[in-house]
Amino acid sequence: MAMTGMRQATVGLGLLERTPPEAILREGAPPLLEAVPEHRRTAAIELAHWSYGAVAGTAFALVPRRLRRSRLAGPVYGVLSWGLFETVLAPALGLAHARRSRPGERWALLADHVFFGFVVGAGPEATVAGPSAQEDEGDERP
Repeated sequence: MAMTGMRQATVGLGLLERTPPEAILREGAPPLLEAVPEHRRTAAIELAHWSYGAVAGTAFALVPRRLRRSRLAGPVYGVLSWGLFETVLAPALGLAHARRSRPGERWALLADHVFFGFVVGAGPEATVAGPSAQEDEGDERP
């Protein structure tokens, strides 16, 4: 959901013609969008993107904890999820934007996904500290 504001800004500034979820539903899976009443399509597109983001955010929890602890883990994960979309999913769905040069759009989407990564990747200070099940004697923790 946090990316919604970023995407609205990039579309409003003219950096992005169509959001990726809109492209998927209009070009890659039109029967799905046609099944949605026209006055509900904007909401359906947004919910599709939130669902994709929720799945990607949940998958971040599968990244080994030692890697997730890095402050860069979230942004790197965001960039990798965007790269997967650009190199695999968009061409597989036959999306028009996958076949043309669009450096401005790609930079805008890259920024969106770095932001997504900061949202899903909690920094070390965000970890809630608690008593360890195997604390060493004399190990004082704040």
